[in-house]
Amino acid sequence: MTTEKITKSEADWRTELTPEQYRVLREKGTERAFSGAYWDEHGSGVYRCAGCGAALFDAATKFESGTGWPSFYQPADEGAVETETDRAFFMTRTEVHCARCGGHLGHIFDDARDQPTGLRYCINSASLKLDPDAKVEPMEQV
Repeated sequence: MTTEKITKSEADWRTELTPEQYRVLREKGTERAFSGAYWDEHGSGVYRCAGCGAALFDAATKFESGTGWPSFYQPADEGAVETETDRAFFMTRTEVHCARCGGHLGHIFDDARDQPTGLRYCINSASLKLDPDAKVEPMEQV
């Protein structure tokens, strides 16, 4: 199933997002470790994109990575996120972004050996909004 893309002007994004959300989601920023709202969150629910509300991660896949950012071992659905190569800061990493609105979420690493997938989706809290009462449905749209 293909995710319906959302396109907005940068002016619209600036109006709808907080300055920190805009910096992370639209300018590919990163919040400081241990500073985001969700790095130490342990509740259930669905983590949605702060930009468009798409379901990105089930809280059941969140784990303590010790990095200071929310970490997940898999997305809510295989089509929820997309990746691309990030060569910023003189290194090569894999950027993760929302498949629906293109918002920057964080990066994916293959260093979570104690997790089912071996992957660590290292995600900025500013790019997320926890919906504590939700359950993940395949390709859930809001």
